[in-house]
Amino acid sequence: MLLHLLLLLCLSSSLKVQASVHEYRSERFVSKGNAFVFHGGSEGIYSSSPSENFTSDSDSVSFIRFEKIKFQRPEEVSNRSSLSIHAVVFEVEDRENIGGSAYGGQRAVCCTSDLAKLGVCSHGDVIYRPSAKDSGWPQVFGVSLAENEFSVILPTRSIQVTRTGMYNLYFIHCDSDLKDLVVEGKTIWKNPTGYLPGRMAPLMYFYGFMSLAFVLLGIFWFSQCARFWREVLPLQNCLTLVITLGMCEMALWYFDYAEFNETGIRPTVITIWAVTFGSIKRTSARIIILMVSMGYGVVRPTLGGFTSKVIMLGVTFFIASEILELMENVGAVSDLSGKARLFFVLPVAILDAFFIIWIFKSLSATFKKLQTRRLLVKLDIYRKFTNALAVAILVSLGWICYELYFKSKDVYNEHWQNAWIIPAFWQLLSFSLLIVICSLWAPSQNSTRYAFSGSSGDTSAEFEKDDYTLTLIKPSPIPSHEVKNLSETRLLPADEGEPEKDLEEDKRE
Repeated sequence: MLLHLLLLLCLSSSLKVQASVHEYRSERFVSKGNAFVFHGGSEGIYSSSPSENFTSDSDSVSFIRFEKIKFQRPEEVSNRSSLSIHAVVFEVEDRENIGGSAYGGQRAVCCTSDLAKLGVCSHGDVIYRPSAKDSGWPQVFGVSLAENEFSVILPTRSIQVTRTGMYNLYFIHCDSDLKDLVVEGKTIWKNPTGYLPGRMAPLMYFYGFMSLAFVLLGIFWFSQCARFWREVLPLQNCLTLVITLGMCEMALWYFDYAEFNETGIRPTVITIWAVTFGSIKRTSARIIILMVSMGYGVVRPTLGGFTSKVIMLGVTFFIASEILELMENVGAVSDLSGKARLFFVLPVAILDAFFIIWIFKSLSATFKKLQTRRLLVKLDIYRKFTNALAVAILVSLGWICYELYFKSKDVYNEHWQNAWIIPAFWQLLSFSLLIVICSLWAPSQNSTRYAFSGSSGDTSAEFEKDDYTLTLIKPSPIPSHEVKNLSETRLLPADEGEPEKDLEEDKRE
């Protein structure tokens, strides 16, 4: 069922992918005020040096190219010529230069009869004023349909970008008879370094850096595992899995962005693999942190009755995280409204909160057990682990507040050049926490000091019984028929001196 759901998502997202190549497949115009509008795309573009012999084949030139843009109207309204259908390209700082009003009235995009009387514009045209920074912008051009003409093709055209900014493309017409007009074709947006959108371009280099960082961490970790392979614990094998997943995820993201930058079309297969490896890594990391917090492999041999609950929580988080990442990275992000995106973000946020609550509740219980049994070395490790988690959560909360502030103040994406920092921060934070955990539980000749000792008091049933509450109970007299069994048990050589094994081990430290 899960694979079937993911397949459907992949197929649906592959039909309409937002990239530097924006494709339009029978897209309809939407009524906005007195105009009919279709949003053709918006991207951050870095400037290139002006060139008199500008061609779109140049490698270091920024441009927006229109290819095979066709407008088609229904046959029943083809018995007369139409008003012009405009393509309007403008930088976000010039947004106020589009549209106007007569005598301070309601703002309109299409020229009204009052504005036409003032001689400001021609009736039916799009209203715009030249930019204060560049008189050649906004770029406005278009075509019209002749009588008995069903469709018309916009001539192929390339617009060179010589000013860094967030550029928007709208197709606009002012003819009410063309309310059912559709547009087909594509536009190609290019930066000086490739087809990768400007807001995403730094991420390619970032993931290249993160790939190298994971390789270095992997070399250290795998060398330690090979060196002390006899002392490796199950928990350390779990960390090996997370490091391996991280290396694969970072490499896949780098190749995803590199291919995107080369062709202008995002490679769907690589993106899906990167998203899947990332979701598995995040799920595994949360489960491992929860297992460590519950004392698995350190003060308890198994999770006991909690195993099924941990697995169920992990599977649920993986499904929610996978769907969210597919919608954000494989599908068209701009197609998701705020409410639709919240529908996918909210389950992940709730499950994350559940993980955090369970982790700290388990840590509290584990601390009490370690203090009661005076396992000082293990207690010190858990104290450092708890401090690292607390710092990571506080930093995360602070960053979430900053992210909300950043997005609320950047309604028009004017700060697009810094937008890459938001996803990069979460990768850096999780990598930093992974380094801390690896340093605390790195394989060594003394790894067994942190492992479950197997003493008579550390039974799985005991941990399940008092996982979150430790109470002092007055001991009751031992029945006479159990005294003999107890004394026989103490005489066994294998158990002699076991209860103080961990304490003696701590004293040797």
